[in-house]
Amino acid sequence: MNNQNLLKGVFLIAIALIFGIGAMRYQIGTFAHAGPGLFPLMVSSFVGFIGLLMILRSRVLPKVPMDMRMKNALLVLASLIGFAIVSHFLDMTAGILFMVFLSTAATRPYSWKRNLIIAVVLLGIAYAFQRLLGLNLPLF
Repeated sequence: MNNQNLLKGVFLIAIALIFGIGAMRYQIGTFAHAGPGLFPLMVSSFVGFIGLLMILRSRVLPKVPMDMRMKNALLVLASLIGFAIVSHFLDMTAGILFMVFLSTAATRPYSWKRNLIIAVVLLGIAYAFQRLLGLNLPLF
């Protein structure tokens, strides 16, 4: 099974099953009165559906050999850990900036303009969550 497209779909379905089964331990409720398990179950269902579409798509596309780049995986992992640390000691704005600029070092070509746009969009989403949903996010 050295097909990158197929493995991506299988991986997404595995992640969806893990979180979907975990969500079943909570009360689901209804759409009118949602329980704590409804949202994770819905998200995992969507992720599983996307994984299924990726598996079906891999059957018609030519096989792409697996290419594992550990450096890129470590950069993304370090950016997530750094986000948590920077957000804890400074604020979430600095954490988001750190995460975006470090994780995108794994992409080629590197573009600071694209990174700035991504960071601004993520900050806008976090600000909307803070103001509109009343979440306690330490943005500033």
